[in-house]
Amino acid sequence: MALSFNDENSLFNFVVKEGNGVKGLVEYSGLTEVPPRFIQPPNERFDKQQAAPSSENMIIDLSELDGPNHDQVVKALAHAAETLGFFQVVNHGVPLELLDSLKTATHQFFDQPAEKKATYLKEVSNNPMVMYATSFVPEKEKIWMWRDFLKMTYTNDTDALEFWPNECKEVVLEYIKTSTEMVKKLLQALIGNLGVKLNDSRLDTLIGSKSVHMIFYPTCPNPELTIGVKKHSDMGTLTMLLQDDIGGLYVKKARENFTSGNEEWVEVPPTPGALVINVGDVLQILSNGKYKSAEHIVRTTGTASRVSIPIFNAPVPVAKIGPFPELVARDGVARYKEVTYKEYTNNIMQKPHGGKVALEFASV
Repeated sequence: MALSFNDENSLFNFVVKEGNGVKGLVEYSGLTEVPPRFIQPPNERFDKQQAAPSSENMIIDLSELDGPNHDQVVKALAHAAETLGFFQVVNHGVPLELLDSLKTATHQFFDQPAEKKATYLKEVSNNPMVMYATSFVPEKEKIWMWRDFLKMTYTNDTDALEFWPNECKEVVLEYIKTSTEMVKKLLQALIGNLGVKLNDSRLDTLIGSKSVHMIFYPTCPNPELTIGVKKHSDMGTLTMLLQDDIGGLYVKKARENFTSGNEEWVEVPPTPGALVINVGDVLQILSNGKYKSAEHIVRTTGTASRVSIPIFNAPVPVAKIGPFPELVARDGVARYKEVTYKEYTNNIMQKPHGGKVALEFASV
């Protein structure tokens, strides 16, 4: 029986329950128009023609962080974290061959038959470390985003090798191993710039929870009507992202006088060999608002599919997050209350995906 794109039940079964995802939908009999379930309301759509090229150099050479230009590099990192909340790093220590292998492995996973990917659906899998999906709660979301993803939660190497998919587990594990020290150095530099000193144990606590997402954005017949990922900020401490050469990631400039429909967006352009770093909500809270967890968005494209692979570095669930006392004393005010990270994430899960509404929970 032919699939009716306008029938909600058959669409849900095909995309979600059977594990075909958006990729399977595109490949089904040559999709020529987007089903209504994916059409975003006008205020959620994104026109890349309205985005401005970045007027600032987002690229920072990390090879000089341990050299004589250490202070200048820290200054550049802090400036990026205070203004845009996004920057790109090169000479970061993660092998370029590994980054290429990651992109290849992502395509290989999503190129598998639906029944193979469906073994990782949360509805049928008992695997606590892996989730394959199109949306986190598709049954509750009125409008779906145009993407498929594989989420892998990291606890330790043994669990990763046992539970993660064979097609990608070794390369993803190496991605985590080779980047963790770099992420820790970045966090140490940013926090040190605030005049706060933390020991290694506390730093490890702030990036002690890690998850890797392999995200596939299929070619879209109506990119002007859809969104790959809606406007949002990341809830953790620091996010590290590998993107391919297709492009599609945009970040909103932080300006107090911007209103909805009057926002200024800039592209985070693909840069060979670079990794994208962005500030999460937790670092904004810890810095008492000094660093910005910028909203960002991913547009769709009608010319090629796209992949990206972020690592979300977040605190352990029991960690207390609140402004550093040194900054409260200096600023004369605490702009956020202290909560555990688990309390913060539980609050987020009760809200629709989008914007920075989650920060309101921690705001004073």
